[in-house]
Amino acid sequence: MNENQSIISIWKEIINNDDETWIVFEKGTCIILLEPEEDLEKQAITLLKEWGPVVPGTNLGDFSVQKEKNLPGWIVLYAHPDIANYVSPEELLEDESDTKVYNDMIIGLIGRKKRQEDSQSLKIIQIEDRRNYIT
Repeated sequence: MNENQSIISIWKEIINNDDETWIVFEKGTCIILLEPEEDLEKQAITLLKEWGPVVPGTNLGDFSVQKEKNLPGWIVLYAHPDIANYVSPEELLEDESDTKVYNDMIIGLIGRKKRQEDSQSLKIIQIEDRRNYIT
């Protein structure tokens, strides 16, 4: 499984709701569209252009970390409720005692870095259109 397939599989595991529309970018940033519009790609790119760049000292630098229930890693959440990242234990730095450092600050910074990179490249690797067209 290549890296893109792995990222997509992780988000499929996390978002196991058939009603949620979501988009994943190359570094793993996921946009879960709570109010999907007609052009999902444009909507996701617009959101990430505005809310993806890291600006320290503003809400664009803030994050919170939650333990993921179904996987061994964490979800990093931001000021915009539609944007998230997954951080796996393998991504954490090892300290001098050769053990993984499980620290919300480190986890959040890893996730935020992915969001920043995705906001620059804006390369979408998956669109899950789960909109219900029945009226």
